[in-house]
Amino acid sequence: MANLGRINTLKINRKSDFGLYLIDDDGNEMLLPKRYVTGDMHIGDDIDVFVYKDSEDRITATTETPKAQVGEFALLRVVATNNAGAFLDWGLAKDLLVPFREQKVRMQVGRSYIVYVYVDYNSDRIVASAKIDKFLDNRPANYRQGDPVEIIVAQRTDIGYKVIIDNLHSGVIYHNEIFKDINIGDHLEAYIKNVREDGKIDVTLADRADRRTMDLADKILMHLMSHGRHMTITDKSSPEDIKMAFECSKKDFKKAIGHLYKKKLIILAPGEIIMP
Repeated sequence: MANLGRINTLKINRKSDFGLYLIDDDGNEMLLPKRYVTGDMHIGDDIDVFVYKDSEDRITATTETPKAQVGEFALLRVVATNNAGAFLDWGLAKDLLVPFREQKVRMQVGRSYIVYVYVDYNSDRIVASAKIDKFLDNRPANYRQGDPVEIIVAQRTDIGYKVIIDNLHSGVIYHNEIFKDINIGDHLEAYIKNVREDGKIDVTLADRADRRTMDLADKILMHLMSHGRHMTITDKSSPEDIKMAFECSKKDFKKAIGHLYKKKLIILAPGEIIMP
């Protein structure tokens, strides 16, 4: 059976005046309307289509790709409201409903919200919910430090940003781990920094090399603070002196110094480094 609210690979079964009828593995047919049919589509071909319900509640197919599929989170804009709820632009001709019961606050036209797309099995319709927490952390987080993940930036907080990890878990990325502009709704590559004993997850945008630079930068700052806020080890020092002081290569030391300098955490003076 075709998966409602997902992209499916279906076979072209027959033509009609209204378009092409596609068939799934269980023999169920659905229409691909004529406006989506192209000249290179032939009976017997397999094509990728998104399966949803049209405005008359009939299962139908489209070659358009929505901004989010069932089981995914996305930042979507409200384009209309009525007594049923709010309607979101998700890239298809038929807008996506957020029922009132699935709104954390009353949604407003023109504003965008992070939502989760799912099938309401009571009505068998694709809908969305802004109550995203109930769709997260429902299975164990089997991550190791450094594992690559996909995140969606969900909410700004005092300590950083709440993020959605792999459409499964909630996590946090701290302000001091962010070295580029990010915005609510951004889809980003990130890395697991820590899975805490309470199950909460910290992530970072920095890969292993960047984390090594940041760890060394922290070590340099601690050295400066414990040595009167200045030191005579600089990027001009010998590799041997740098290795003895910080157990790192000169290349990594220069990267860490450059990072601190860009952040205006140090001053590069002749023959020394000073912490303001």
